[in-house]
Amino acid sequence: MRARDLAVEYETVGVDADATAAARLMAEHRLPALLVVDEAGAPKAILPASQMIKLLVPAYVIEDPTLAAVVDERHADRLCQALKGRTVRDCLSKSVPAPPVAEPDATALEVAALMAQVRSPLVAVVEGAGAGRRLLGVITASHLLERLLLAAS
Repeated sequence: MRARDLAVEYETVGVDADATAAARLMAEHRLPALLVVDEAGAPKAILPASQMIKLLVPAYVIEDPTLAAVVDERHADRLCQALKGRTVRDCLSKSVPAPPVAEPDATALEVAALMAQVRSPLVAVVEGAGAGRRLLGVITASHLLERLLLAAS
């Protein structure tokens, strides 16, 4: 199996997309992360759903999780208001690493090793270089596991 054969269409968002819309996209499609692309459509970053959740939780609760028990449900229901007026760029961590990228001819083991090395739930499959770079699709960890398990049966 080669990366080009494993890659599937996957939701992407631009760095300047609305953060609330990105969160909805994650929730509606139950995505572990979104692939963030630059203006040219090239992979720029991965925005994990856990990072979006972190933005919703007040800093004082992150510092002392026992305080979460004293926040009433009415207030908790308004946590998503923290995303209003923010862009995806605002949601990325300050030291966001480049997303893992595989060549179309990479083997399943190469993709798995890359995923494991950078602890990413997805890998972008890209062909070409420079301005001619083109996103072919994404390989998610769950899809890779499924394909490897099928091959093992």
